[in-house]
Amino acid sequence: MSDTAPADQGVVGNSRLTATIGSVLLIALAVEGFTVVDVNGMFAVHAFVGMFLVPVALLKLGSTGYRFVKYYWRDHAYSQKGPPHPVLRVLGPLVVLSTVALLGTGVWLLARSPTNSDTIVTLHQASFIVWVSVTTVHVLGHIVETWRLTTPDFSKRASARVAHVGLRRSAVGVALIVGIGLGAASLGWNHDWIAREQRHRDPSARST
Repeated sequence: MSDTAPADQGVVGNSRLTATIGSVLLIALAVEGFTVVDVNGMFAVHAFVGMFLVPVALLKLGSTGYRFVKYYWRDHAYSQKGPPHPVLRVLGPLVVLSTVALLGTGVWLLARSPTNSDTIVTLHQASFIVWVSVTTVHVLGHIVETWRLTTPDFSKRASARVAHVGLRRSAVGVALIVGIGLGAASLGWNHDWIAREQRHRDPSARST
């Protein structure tokens, strides 16, 4: 068993959950970013991954929000850990707002037909530009720590574990299952969008 104090185990556990779900986000967002190269041709994948990201991002926001609240309520263990780097503290709210805007406008677009959606598309694209800018710095600032904190919860060594490892694994598992379910559901919501993208790719289809 770990000899980490119970209060410190809460801090470490929160950090590990944040890192694990952050790793999932990083992979999924990399796939989503790749689809941006040809959204028209990969629209179904773009929509699937976008919907998959919603519960994953919510879990990440929950874990980081919990640490934020505990730190500013001057919880001793979280105060001892200290705040993130000043640059990352400044970028944090921008990462949160741009992520919410990006995913929110994406869901909004899927929930309605392509007709008269140009304003929402513009908001979605603008939020993507902001998100890429701030998240790149955020990822680079956390990537080493993320890898270091993710692996122990999936290690077989008992000494690597801290309290509630099962709960953290379950939280990540539920987020993944819900995300996959939402992604699969999106395949039935985006027929109008796929038809529009096909018309853009094949102008001759517009007259049919």
